[in-house]
Amino acid sequence: MRVKICGITTPDDASIAEAAGADLIGVVLHSVSPRCVAPEMAREIFNAVPAMTRVCVTHSTRAEDLQEICALRPDAIQVSGSAAVPLSCRARVIRMVAPGEAVPMDADGLIVDGSHGSGRPYDVAFASAVISISRVPVFLAGGLTPGNVAVAIQAVRPSGVDVASGVELAPGKKDPEKVQAFVEAAKRVII
Repeated sequence: MRVKICGITTPDDASIAEAAGADLIGVVLHSVSPRCVAPEMAREIFNAVPAMTRVCVTHSTRAEDLQEICALRPDAIQVSGSAAVPLSCRARVIRMVAPGEAVPMDADGLIVDGSHGSGRPYDVAFASAVISISRVPVFLAGGLTPGNVAVAIQAVRPSGVDVASGVELAPGKKDPEKVQAFVEAAKRVII
């Protein structure tokens, strides 16, 4: 089970995710989220954990924002809707999909999240349906915590899980104990 810790705002929090055994980190850019960081900070965060899969997360569809994100050379870019990632960008494209939206077919991976980062719980039926038709890895997000991630994995059987607020002390500040507990609970599940 792959684990992504999203909403990383400092190099220290990235190191916490890496030490806990997470596989990916997400850094939010060009967003109104309290977890949004400047491109310079994103670069510092990425430099702190070069062995991890580093994902830039954005809701922006502006070409100049996406170009700026590509310049950071992330391993992947996570976008909403039909945002057009520049062809020159070598990053994999992860698209978010929520109930009521068509499942994107032009992605290297999907994140099923009806909450769009707000922490509201995922929709089991929708997540299961997306997983059943997808040809790419699907991560589950939305309302996950160390206490419920194992049950969510067993119910939906995703390729991975994605968490932000479920492992925080406050918006944008990760709790090392919760991060560790989340990663352990997710990786312990056999599906």
